[in-house]
Amino acid sequence: MKFAICQELFEGWDWERQCEFIRQTGYQGIEVAPFTLASAATDVSPARRAELRRIAEAHELQIIGLHWLLAKTTGFHLTTADAAVRQKTAAYLCDLTDLCADLGGTLMVLGSPQQRSLQPGVSQEQAVENALDVIRQVLPRLTERGVDLLLEPLTTKETDFMTSCDEAAKMIATLNHPRVALHQDVKAMSGEGTPYPDIIRNHSGITRHFHANDVNLRGPGMGDVDFTPIFDALKSTGYNGWVSVEVFDYSPGAEKTAIDSLNYMKRIWNQR
Repeated sequence: MKFAICQELFEGWDWERQCEFIRQTGYQGIEVAPFTLASAATDVSPARRAELRRIAEAHELQIIGLHWLLAKTTGFHLTTADAAVRQKTAAYLCDLTDLCADLGGTLMVLGSPQQRSLQPGVSQEQAVENALDVIRQVLPRLTERGVDLLLEPLTTKETDFMTSCDEAAKMIATLNHPRVALHQDVKAMSGEGTPYPDIIRNHSGITRHFHANDVNLRGPGMGDVDFTPIFDALKSTGYNGWVSVEVFDYSPGAEKTAIDSLNYMKRIWNQR
């Protein structure tokens, strides 16, 4: 199993310190939130992209991709009825695709609940069509740059659009494109009312990335979620992608969160 960590946890750390600590802790990959690099993807210069990649590689760390794609941005929306905004959103997702590829990444997790929740007067059915319209505009760039766009279901506490893996799977089937697949997140799956192993097994054929966390918003092993059946399901389905730690409660501190999460995951994975 390949373990990575989402680096927005290391707020206030410079890039080299992040890479050095993450690799020394034992992670193999780093997953980037674009807003930690600049206010917009286009603000990260070609020289800076090359430098970020060089530093990561010097620490034998792979930048695996991006998440929180539309976080802390304005003017973008996935399901809006406004075609101009959809076109603008698609163009920015293309910019993010270029950033991801330039950093050496191969995946982008499409979460960003605020930028996809239904706007007044837009039905669920129309929202799906609008979202598909945006994604279709990005497909050529994804293909050109060798980047996967991974749809991330979220809980109903966060959004009212794409709140289950089944819903995401229907969109993926409709698009029927090799660069669009499913992302699964433990915290998010907790809202589906179905056991984690069942969700994992039901969608194993389209799942290409996995976020490990707890419903208490901390890292794996730092709450009540037992990862034994989760990792059993991943093993039984032959999952060979990345497992990234993504947390939302930073209060235990970056070092403790990173170390304790990895130690727990390795222990559970290796005992299976």
